[in-house]
Amino acid sequence: MDVKPLGMESDTLAKIVRERWSCRGFRPDPVPHDTIEQIVEIARATPSWCNTQPWHLHITEGVETERFRAALRAHVGSQFSEQPDLPFPAAYVGPYLERRRTSGWQLYDSLGIAKGDCTASGAQMLKNFDLFGAPHVAVVTTDAQLGLYGAVDCGLLVQTFLLAASSMGVATIPQAAIASQSPFIREYFGLPEDRLVLLGISFGYPDEAHPANSYRTARQSIAEMVTWHVSD
Repeated sequence: MDVKPLGMESDTLAKIVRERWSCRGFRPDPVPHDTIEQIVEIARATPSWCNTQPWHLHITEGVETERFRAALRAHVGSQFSEQPDLPFPAAYVGPYLERRRTSGWQLYDSLGIAKGDCTASGAQMLKNFDLFGAPHVAVVTTDAQLGLYGAVDCGLLVQTFLLAASSMGVATIPQAAIASQSPFIREYFGLPEDRLVLLGISFGYPDEAHPANSYRTARQSIAEMVTWHVSD
């Protein structure tokens, strides 16, 4: 068995993971179809329980993105309510609430939105349904019969997709907000009832000058995330 020395490959992976970020301002330039296929080609190698591969993606390009964006905006504007296929978190408490607030205020500070400005923060939230101006979106679905672990497998696929895109200079943002409109998404794309909508990944080339792209979130330390069980 050949063992490759640590070095170039692990350094490259670490760089991609650490430098990936959620983009909230995209240029209109489309990503070439061949590049999107390369991203999917890498993502399809994602492992899954018993190799079930429960995921299926609906990816938009060109005018199809604009049609979807316009339809989603119109739907949300006329009858906004959250109807996810899988329940959203019941509550954020303790460190989860703190991290959520910190991340939110980083976004609002970058955009000059003051604390308590519900109008401006609400308008920013609605940009989720404008796909933040991205020229593409990938809607990720799973088979309802595979339940929670099917969704977990899809989470692995999402991470691979995000990292593959980042390695090619393509910016991404995974959006649970898209899943809040699951009945509409299912009807729009003609999905059967046994396909659950998990999230959307908006992607394209980043607008580096957009203020919402000017900050990066922090991560917890190893000491916070790991309890070690080791022998003396």
